[in-house]
Amino acid sequence: MKLPSALAALALLSTAAHAFTPDPKALAEFDLGYAKCEARFEQMKDHRDEAYLALWKVQPDEKARAELAKARKTPKYKEARSAALKTQDNKPSPELEEKLRHQCTATWNEAQRLKTPAVKQ
Repeated sequence: MKLPSALAALALLSTAAHAFTPDPKALAEFDLGYAKCEARFEQMKDHRDEAYLALWKVQPDEKARAELAKARKTPKYKEARSAALKTQDNKPSPELEEKLRHQCTATWNEAQRLKTPAVKQ
């Protein structure tokens, strides 16, 4: 099983200083990785957009969700998704399963952190 690099890479991104515009290729890879997380962790189901936006430090409002929906309809997204599906290995090793578990947990934690504002002391 090959893990989408976007899932790990997006967890390391800092706040974008400009308007949010999703990259269709990165979004396609993230979506495939997140689907694996949803299959393993019930609490992650139906929170894909929130998780993706949290990695970019973008609030999951209607405008941001609309941008994701728009990106998912593009030929570039569909091509990237198809290519990523073809490279997936469906025979996971224990090492890859552990890596996926770690990436899912990190992604979920980031999504939860964006939902909970920092407490001022």
